[in-house]
Amino acid sequence: MTQATQQVISTNINIINARVPGYKDLQMLLVNQKGIIEQILPMHTGLQRVSASDLQVLNVAGDWISLGGVDLQINGALGLAFPDLTITNSYSLEKISQFLWDAGIDGFLPTLVTTSVENIQRSLAVIADVIPDQKAGAKILGVHLEGPFLNYQKRGAHPAEYLLPLTIDEIKKVLGDYAHIVKVITLAPELDLTGEVIPYLRSLGITVSLGHSQATAAQAKQAFELGATMVTHAFNAMPPLHHREPGLLGAAITHPGVMCGFIADGEHVSPMMLQILLKATKGLFLVSDALSPLGLSDGVYPWDSRQIEVKNGTARLPDGTLSGTTWPLLVGVQNLVKWGICDVENAIALATNAPRQAINLPGIAPNQPANLLRWHWDENTLQLSWQRLLSEILHNNEIKYTT
Repeated sequence: MTQATQQVISTNINIINARVPGYKDLQMLLVNQKGIIEQILPMHTGLQRVSASDLQVLNVAGDWISLGGVDLQINGALGLAFPDLTITNSYSLEKISQFLWDAGIDGFLPTLVTTSVENIQRSLAVIADVIPDQKAGAKILGVHLEGPFLNYQKRGAHPAEYLLPLTIDEIKKVLGDYAHIVKVITLAPELDLTGEVIPYLRSLGITVSLGHSQATAAQAKQAFELGATMVTHAFNAMPPLHHREPGLLGAAITHPGVMCGFIADGEHVSPMMLQILLKATKGLFLVSDALSPLGLSDGVYPWDSRQIEVKNGTARLPDGTLSGTTWPLLVGVQNLVKWGICDVENAIALATNAPRQAINLPGIAPNQPANLLRWHWDENTLQLSWQRLLSEILHNNEIKYTT
């Protein structure tokens, strides 16, 4: 359990007049004393098995209620890049988890970008040691390996000297004894000349995401048929959509069951192209792709053996190569609404329900921990804001929204 659900609630809580992504009309949510959602029912339906005397009622007056966000691609925070994890700095994971919790995130996949096998193994060892004993804060759900099996021509900011050929033997070297904590791996499918790698990874329970790739539509379609189910940061580090060669992204949009992560910072992808993507498919989820300066001010920071410069939340290498952002995940939700390309319900779902769906976790439903966010749309300022809902209930705080 994360921070909110570790605390004892003195009574059952009935949250009424709530809008819930994926549910029609206004809902009521019953949260029990263990911090678990017991029921989600339409407002015209009476609660079952609970007497009025056992309830504290919270009227959210039409605000949206969701689970916290899940970030499937985040490279670091508070000055620490996850590939730089060591036993010495492993305490920083707890600080990062708490920071992300405060930023509205329930769970995340520490993402290890391309580096040496030794660095990957060291970071995996640290994370494997931390996962069983997680305390307060956002939960580490596993690891996302973004590389090192990427196409040289689409490597982006990934260092070329650490790229590896895509074979089962090389996969085994990288995973070592830690396949059980690797949840997602990003790879370029055209590098697999045997067609054996994706089925092998799926046999280990690892979700395969296509990215940093030059794959044609036919090559991508074959990868999806072999078991790949995701695409890493749609549009970025892949050929553009073309009317005669749809490429990897075109194949993903038209293939059932494939989900594409995307970044909504306004820099990685034009808002107009995101609007096209949102109209083309429902198989989407938001990621932050945030780098280690997340939570720090703009400036110049070390990044592996190089440096990145962060300006207005966008990180670039000295040659101008786009390397990531320092905006937290839920800013993407607010951007989609602010740009007018997504309604509030769908924007919230893209950061909360959809990432869970991508890695086969349940969305908001009975029997889930009530790590709830309350979202408020201000008709006067045209701003979407949020707060941790149970913090308001448990601590009797004045309502404060994060904009």
